[in-house]
Amino acid sequence: IIMKKLFLLFTIIGLGLTSCSNDGEVGPQGPQGPPGEDGLDGLYGYTYEVTLDLDYYDNLGYYSNIIEIPESADTPNPDGDAILMYRQEIATADDGSDIVTWSMLPQNFFVEQGTIQYVFNHSALDIELILEGNFDVSTLEAGFTEDQTFRFVVVPSDYASNSGVDISNYNAVKQSLNIKDSDIKSANILK
Repeated sequence: IIMKKLFLLFTIIGLGLTSCSNDGEVGPQGPQGPPGEDGLDGLYGYTYEVTLDLDYYDNLGYYSNIIEIPESADTPNPDGDAILMYRQEIATADDGSDIVTWSMLPQNFFVEQGTIQYVFNHSALDIELILEGNFDVSTLEAGFTEDQTFRFVVVPSDYASNSGVDISNYNAVKQSLNIKDSDIKSANILK
């Protein structure tokens, strides 16, 4: 008997809720909300380039250099933002011309002595580039340590994880953020 009463009660409630309609007139539109913040407005997606020789540190057993992240009115220091770092390599096309390519860090190479890896870490003020290996890297050939060109792009941290852009592809990031070659600025080497 209790089950029948509960069933009847639920049936009445269900019919009451489904029989409601929205046949009345639509009321006036409410006031305009406050303007929201624009998306990537030029404060993010800024790019810097630096060419340097990496210095070897005996006490650390690796090559390193520190790059300053410049700050200006239109490019604040990236506290809490993501840094995407790329290393330039020059490939040769079939016709003998040079092709500039950019590889995202970390980047590994397998050489005769073992494995080396370009890595980096950063704060809001600077980036430390590191070239380390699983052997004595002081014996490494100069082609890995001298005249190395890097680009870093500062993006909001949620862009790096939520944009859907292949962040390992520098050209895709550049296109997504509408970065022109004329927008790329030089960075300073601290040590």
